[in-house]
Amino acid sequence: MSAVPSSEVSVRVDDATADDVELALSGAYAPGPRLLTAPERAAVAADGTLPDGTGWELPLALALPAGTEQVTSGDRVVLVDSEAVPFAALTVAEAAEEDGHTLLAGPLERLRPRSPGIFASLRLAPQEVRGEQGGPVLAVPCARPLHRHDVDAILAAAARDGAQVLLLGLVGAGREVPAEQLVRALRPLGLRTRLVPLPAHPGLQPVAAARLAVRVAAAYGADRVLLPHADGLSQGVGDGLPVPVEVGPEGPLPAPALAQLLDRGEPLPEGFTFPEAERALRHAHPATTERGLVMLFTGLSGSGKSTVARAVVEAVVERSDRTVTLLDGDVVRTMLSSGLGFSRPDRELNVRRIGWVAAEIARHGGTAVCAPIAPYASVRADVRAMAERAGAYVLVHVSTPLQVCEARDRKGLYAKARAGLIPEFTGISDPYEAPDDADLVLDTSVVTLEECVERVWRLLVDRRLVG
Repeated sequence: MSAVPSSEVSVRVDDATADDVELALSGAYAPGPRLLTAPERAAVAADGTLPDGTGWELPLALALPAGTEQVTSGDRVVLVDSEAVPFAALTVAEAAEEDGHTLLAGPLERLRPRSPGIFASLRLAPQEVRGEQGGPVLAVPCARPLHRHDVDAILAAAARDGAQVLLLGLVGAGREVPAEQLVRALRPLGLRTRLVPLPAHPGLQPVAAARLAVRVAAAYGADRVLLPHADGLSQGVGDGLPVPVEVGPEGPLPAPALAQLLDRGEPLPEGFTFPEAERALRHAHPATTERGLVMLFTGLSGSGKSTVARAVVEAVVERSDRTVTLLDGDVVRTMLSSGLGFSRPDRELNVRRIGWVAAEIARHGGTAVCAPIAPYASVRADVRAMAERAGAYVLVHVSTPLQVCEARDRKGLYAKARAGLIPEFTGISDPYEAPDDADLVLDTSVVTLEECVERVWRLLVDRRLVG
């Protein structure tokens, strides 16, 4: 009879963590259905192996979100995905502090299935894919469309080894090409395709990420693996892996050159790729002038950020074909964030809501111009991450000094804050964390409104974000 856990807590996890847990539960990850302890993570980081000698590249653990109640060994943590489904549970074997975070390790169990998402018929568990095999398998993990030279190399390798081809579309969180576009690019090739929710893992070095993809492909039944788009990773990928690995050819157009052509919206070389692949690439990587854009103007109350933001919106509408939505702090407060107060958690949530809406606008090719105070660096970083996943991002710091902002005090807020009538007022009783990652810094006490607009416009032109 199993012991009753001392306590239970629910934790909402991001999509990348949910995908990793899903792969661990399905048997695609070599350590099995569990998260790694601190000694195991240290061994993985040091030499790419677990303490028992098993090769492994991913130091998978659960980082507790800030504000989560204390968790100790023996507790049960229910993992909730972005659709509010409690899909898995972790029995905590270890809670370790690392780099200011509490990292949890221990065995995982499945509670219920997650939503399969689009193309559910292609999202089979590893054992189901292995059951489809009728001979040796050449697996090709790919997160991007395949070009003509890739397909030629795949077919030649399969014919040489007498193998059937299995395309494993990597569609986990953080991948550049959405699942629907990747499938539309791969299906016309006529090769068996299955989807794998392997996240992008930006923290892994390219060689480690490639080796992880090979291990996952082996779990899906690969006897051999061919890595396309390896971008020069021919050295060090194949040593100590469960199956032989071949790195595909780089092709006639290096990745940076391809990205430049896509950025400029220029045609690709004749015969380089397939029509479906080009459509998928242009959808995932539109020309910079057509890309969704989030512009965040941050600064103290009275700095002029709203005035500059409105003038920039007018200039962009007058001078370009972009459609623009202005999300000004005061207007958002009456609509999107009605009911929130001015405590730090409420202000952080207000800015995150603005960032989420702005990113959704950008995801669909629009332009969102936002002008909240946004005083906290951590929240601005969250907004940047959401925006950059959806399109382009520009951060403008309106750095007008506090004494100038206070002298303007059009709304009488500084006077109330000085009198103690407004607690936690930015610049007076609460800090403003000036950004060190701003793309442009404007001080409206020394720069005219017209010059502010021109400086922003030049920035947009220089980045090819407007025509």
